[in-house]
Amino acid sequence: MYLKIARTSIIMIMALFLSHYTSFAAPDGKALFQSNCAACHNPLKDATGPALKGVDARVPSKKWLHDWIRNSSGLVASGDKAAVEVFNKWNKIPMPGFATLSDEDIDAIITYVNSVEAPKAPSTAPAAGGAPETSDNTWLYTFVTIALLIVLIILWRANQGLRRIANDAEGVPNVKEVPFYRNKVFIAIGVIVMFICCGYWFTNGAVEIGRQQNYEPEQPIFYSHKVHAGINQINCQYCHSSADKGKMAMVPSPNVCMNCHKQISEYTGEEKLVTAEGKEVDGTAEIKKLYEHTGWDPSKKDYKRDANGNIITKPIEWVKVHNLPDHVYFNHSQHVVAGKVQCQRCHGPVEEMHEVYQFAPLSMGWCVNCHRQTEVQFANNNYYSIFEKYHEEIKSGKRKGVTVEDIGGLECQKCHY
Repeated sequence: MYLKIARTSIIMIMALFLSHYTSFAAPDGKALFQSNCAACHNPLKDATGPALKGVDARVPSKKWLHDWIRNSSGLVASGDKAAVEVFNKWNKIPMPGFATLSDEDIDAIITYVNSVEAPKAPSTAPAAGGAPETSDNTWLYTFVTIALLIVLIILWRANQGLRRIANDAEGVPNVKEVPFYRNKVFIAIGVIVMFICCGYWFTNGAVEIGRQQNYEPEQPIFYSHKVHAGINQINCQYCHSSADKGKMAMVPSPNVCMNCHKQISEYTGEEKLVTAEGKEVDGTAEIKKLYEHTGWDPSKKDYKRDANGNIITKPIEWVKVHNLPDHVYFNHSQHVVAGKVQCQRCHGPVEEMHEVYQFAPLSMGWCVNCHRQTEVQFANNNYYSIFEKYHEEIKSGKRKGVTVEDIGGLECQKCHY
């Protein structure tokens, strides 16, 4: 009986496996395209190479396409007419061979690129049955507050009048009221409140000199960190490559941008680009600004050059967001490499910002508090071998860790010249 049950189970498992074998074994066309083709090709438009959608209908045969993808140089060298024509049309740039791709892999890529559709423009009309737009009711609350204050004053005056009438009826003499602006108690309270407010305003203004928290300047080209670092997951150090090597993180050179934007000439993302004021931004127009500055001609897929062959460029005048006083020393590499401090610790959630602004106050108190709280990589670090007392305290359990403050992180000369 048990043998029969086991046999039946095996047959059912094999049937289930065979029914899904095709989905298990079929190559992923999209993944193959992204890993092998996306650097030079776009399914819908010409890039370094031609648009690939419908390419199987534009070539002599399916076998020819397979041979071209695996060894285009060999096909051109053999004198194949179609191969030579494609080679000449695309500026005689040789296509790398992909000999490891099987026929099934190539067919999967073709199936994927043929399935790609042009993105539809997002509709600006509100969806039927959708939630109505919310409006700002601040003016209504202000009006109601003022009206209630007026009612309160009227009731207070009415109460004073009724009290005088009641006193007259009962023969009780009414005390002459002193206007509030001549009342010594009100005058004393007013002077104290004014003194406190002026002192706070003066002190806070003096403390805030040179600080620019929430400073958000308008840049010459709208660059959305939310799209690049957030949605597309581009690592911060791909653009700010010196953050782990030197004092400054540096603004990336425009040719770093062009590594991607030679292929990406239009913004087709679903995320709406908006400024801090709520103004919608045309992403494609901003990419064209980048082309104007770098001298890139998207129609010719080449840079514009002068008579001497030099690329015609125009510098991008980015506006610096984070500024420290001249007498403050800050080294990015020391914090990024040795301190293992994440970018967001100082710069805030840049992956959620369209336009970057100064997130932290970057004040002396803010930096000092960070040094008091942040632990250093103390254990098994020969650099800190001289701190024998701390090593012994950690071994004995008296101390759990060592902060920047413990190793002299609050000394003036650490941050000031």
